[in-house]
Amino acid sequence: MSAGERIGGPDHSPGFWLWHATLRWQRAIAETLAPYDLTHAQFVLLSCAWWLNERGELPSQQALARQAGTDVKMTSQLVRKLEAKGLLDREADPRDSRARRLRITPRGAELARAAITEVERVDAEFFAPAGEGADGLDGRALSALLRRLVETSREERA
Repeated sequence: MSAGERIGGPDHSPGFWLWHATLRWQRAIAETLAPYDLTHAQFVLLSCAWWLNERGELPSQQALARQAGTDVKMTSQLVRKLEAKGLLDREADPRDSRARRLRITPRGAELARAAITEVERVDAEFFAPAGEGADGLDGRALSALLRRLVETSREERA
């Protein structure tokens, strides 16, 4: 018996459906962010930096990458692009001359808030069917499930 026969083909594969859902969600997010001249990855880094700044933190690029779940080198490249767009500033860390602390500019904060509002709207629309019916998940339960999957995967790699 082949693996496909054991699981009943793609119609019964959660990974197959997660792939399709992810592609559909990514397209919706990309369309939403286009008027803001942000890629999805730029948005994630900008919004994470904004959120950390709002909490009184000036993250290093490494801390921002950790918060966003992105590669450090990619983060560095995208931070430079966000800086060139005037959305954030990189300041020298007084305790470590190699590190840069990230501060959102007023324009970056305004753009982050506007883009976050639109992305949250798209998320609510996209994930609404998961909450329909008696067996549906509310947003918090779905987020908890996805977080558990991510954190379990991280623990297994460590």
